[in-house]
Amino acid sequence: MKRETTIKQIENTNNWDIIVIGGGATGLGIGVDAASRGYRTLLLEQYDFAKGTSSKSTKLVHGGVRYLAQGDISLVLEALKERGYLLQNAPHLSKHQKFIIPNYEWWGGSFYTVGLKLYDLMAGSLGLGPSVHISKKEVLKAIPNLKQEGLEGGVIYYDGQFDDARLAINLAQTMRDNKGFPLNYCKVEGLLKNEKGNISGVKATDTETGKKYEINAKIVINATGVFTDSIIKLDDKNARKTIVPSQGVHIIIDKKFNDGDTAIMIPKTSDGRVIFAVPWQNKLVVGTTDTLVENIEIEPKALDKEIIFLLETVGQYLKIQPTKADVLSVYAGLRPLVLPDNGSSKTKDVSRNHKISLTLSGLLTISGGKWTTYRRMAKDVVDKAIIFANLEKKKCVTKNMPIHGYVKQVDESDSLHLYGSDAVYIKALFIKEPKLKDYISKNIKHHKAEVIWSVRHEMARTVEDFLARRTRCLLLDAKESINAAKCVATLMADELGYDNNWIDNQVDEYATFAKGYLIK
Repeated sequence: MKRETTIKQIENTNNWDIIVIGGGATGLGIGVDAASRGYRTLLLEQYDFAKGTSSKSTKLVHGGVRYLAQGDISLVLEALKERGYLLQNAPHLSKHQKFIIPNYEWWGGSFYTVGLKLYDLMAGSLGLGPSVHISKKEVLKAIPNLKQEGLEGGVIYYDGQFDDARLAINLAQTMRDNKGFPLNYCKVEGLLKNEKGNISGVKATDTETGKKYEINAKIVINATGVFTDSIIKLDDKNARKTIVPSQGVHIIIDKKFNDGDTAIMIPKTSDGRVIFAVPWQNKLVVGTTDTLVENIEIEPKALDKEIIFLLETVGQYLKIQPTKADVLSVYAGLRPLVLPDNGSSKTKDVSRNHKISLTLSGLLTISGGKWTTYRRMAKDVVDKAIIFANLEKKKCVTKNMPIHGYVKQVDESDSLHLYGSDAVYIKALFIKEPKLKDYISKNIKHHKAEVIWSVRHEMARTVEDFLARRTRCLLLDAKESINAAKCVATLMADELGYDNNWIDNQVDEYATFAKGYLIK
């Protein structure tokens, strides 16, 4: 997957079937769906793939236990099915994760067991394991660091876990494998319209070179998440607001606070939410919050009250309460929640479902949704695109389609297992040049060969691309990732043909950026 290949294709293609704006979970899913059906498909992302919300999730593929409690049965059913398909199609990036809901009330065990049995039934043949009520002794065996005082027992249930940014990169590669063309760092700045006023393409700028393009297509799909309204306003500057952003914050702490493989689900917090503390890549992810915010930013900042809320909430369940000093990184993402037609922005009125809409001039927009249901969202919007653009009808083939990197079983002790079938090619670089087996820093166990691979085959263009999304160094230890920046920049510069000034600028830019993930 090379950036230059897509740019050349743009310059040599007169008319695409589908242009997708947005390279997050939804846009990439659409790109894969459309390309795999055989449509000429181009995807344009103004930043890097999954730079925004799509790389800042709780790392869970789940049916939505809390949506079940809210009575949203249809959303839970859809998500449970899609959870099964994702675990089936990308086993190198996803796995079954055991959760325990610790009960500190005598009635808790029966209450949650009944609800989760329904969750199991709804999953059907795609279920991951039965929910069961367990004793206090069994809970503490699974989670030794849990607070014992008042503990009555617990309930085990199962959901999925994955690496969101790695999945995004693999989806871009899957799109390319199916003769689609994804492109990062290309900003859509306007919409083309024909003599009838109907949308006929986009105006876009390659932000690396400044070169501008006018690209024609039979239909343009807006899949830009929290930036949905900015694209809609390119079509109609008077269009009403459709998205309200809700901020979700996570903190990463050392795994010593939950020294086991079992995740903790806190079923009801002081603000009525569900909080997770999930083992992930030898650390512990704690989240999330749900704070409606006014400003839409590509790099939102966690509020101090959100960090304190997470620390205090999870601390109530642990023997030792983590403090700010224990936080290895903090990250925030903005959920694109769909405003109801009455314009209410109250959280309880804002939908977690996805919505597809079409403007009078033919801009097709999909908004809302979540990672777990990305494939179904993509299918729904491509089905609509076929009708609205009068494309030749072709069936969706993604339900059982392996995602790039697919291997049925992975060895998690292998540090390269997240690359799936591509791991063998990275190891081949070790043989060709043994120094590439060295790590990028003393404390970060990623090989120099991974940097080379990410530039050659994963469209990594900056130090941030590699440390934040091709690997997860930024999230797992923001401070140490800054120490690795010089090594990464030097390797990338050699591959991309850049000079020492580029290296120095990248190191400085990354250090400034990564400090935003540290608690001051």
